Amino acid sequence: MTFSTEQSVTFECETGNYHTFCPISCVSWLYQKIEDSFFLVIGTKTCGYFLQNAMGVMIFAEPRYAMAELEEGDISAQLNDYEELKRLCLQIKKDRQPGVIFWIGTCTTEIIKMDLEGIAPKLETDINIPIIVARANGLDYAFTQGEDTVLAAMAHRCPDNRSSIEISQEQLKVKPDLIVFGSMPESVVNQLTYELGKQNINITGWLPSARYSDLPVIRKGSYVVGVNPFLSRTATTLMRRRKTKLIGAPFPIGPDGTRAWIEKICKIFDIKPVGLEDREKEVWNGLRKYTELIRGKSVFFMGDNLLEISLARFLIRCGMIVYEIGIPYMDKRYQGAELALLEQTCMKMKVKIPKIVEKPDNYNQIDRIRDLQPDLVITGMAHANPLEARGINTKWSVEFTFAQIHGFTNAKDILELVTRPIRRNNNLGELGAQIYSTVD
Repeated sequence: MTFSTEQSVTFECETGNYHTFCPISCVSWLYQKIEDSFFLVIGTKTCGYFLQNAMGVMIFAEPRYAMAELEEGDISAQLNDYEELKRLCLQIKKDRQPGVIFWIGTCTTEIIKMDLEGIAPKLETDINIPIIVARANGLDYAFTQGEDTVLAAMAHRCPDNRSSIEISQEQLKVKPDLIVFGSMPESVVNQLTYELGKQNINITGWLPSARYSDLPVIRKGSYVVGVNPFLSRTATTLMRRRKTKLIGAPFPIGPDGTRAWIEKICKIFDIKPVGLEDREKEVWNGLRKYTELIRGKSVFFMGDNLLEISLARFLIRCGMIVYEIGIPYMDKRYQGAELALLEQTCMKMKVKIPKIVEKPDNYNQIDRIRDLQPDLVITGMAHANPLEARGINTKWSVEFTFAQIHGFTNAKDILELVTRPIRRNNNLGELGAQIYSTVD
């Protein structure tokens, strides 16, 4: 294969359909992050079955979510939506006393044109609890974009300059606000806060915060930066509605992405970063046993959680060959810095830039996988078992969504997931050799 320094990213769009996990699953990590929240998912029994099955393996305590199941009477508009939702919300208030109630719209509420945004303000006044409406239907949104719609809705509720927290313009000039958006476990929040703190950069707030009452103050001109590539709607809301300045940075996934994320923030704040090169090198040295195992092996992304470009960039840097990056939705502006880092990484590793396929046709992908025979396919759960039955190693993309993969120290967790099928096969091969040698 000849390598050209003039290569650039190429994009294709195939079916125009989303073949992903349902976006209402965002409830599973958001209710844990926002400790005083309650999520009311408004949909049919099918949505309820999905939530029970999808989240049953991840919940170890009584969850703060419920289903408002739409029956035939609701769908045919024979019942009063307002009174039914008021009854449910009053019951939630009595049982849980939440700081905020989220109404999560589904495909059904979208199809029957249920006016959740019209009902919520009046009901919020009646029961005296904030109610935030977020659309998370699988017709319009891919898997992780459920979080994106929730955070975009929350961005409207963040206090501004008129809050009780006052900072003079002189102070703002010396140290501008920095708000980080994206739902992260507290351990990851602490890690990224610590890494930026070493560069004398103070994070003034996170969206979402651990409690609704602690939402960050967002002022006109505040700087905002994302930690996940699927939050383009939130970024747009913060820029257009809240008049903030978006820091276009690669995402802090892998030691290379984390370093680039911190460096871009330092550049915006006119700070010369210190020790980042050594920090990245130290992490790469700690990953050597994993990179030696996957170097030269190939991977194919079918597309599911919108983390594909960041993961592919990191795996290319680890020495893997990426045949194709399937992705359900591509915002080239929001992911512009990540795409640029992907190009730089491919040039550094002297490999061809993989093709990015938006809304891929799964049938065509299966044909390409059959021809290419990659060592690993990262895919949604629907295709994993059929591919495994045909001798193709797979890894569920949903596992990367729920794992802690951000920051320097969590790069190991990404490679634990990626190498698990390879290590399993190696162990089975060794076990088989031992059995055969014993029989002989």
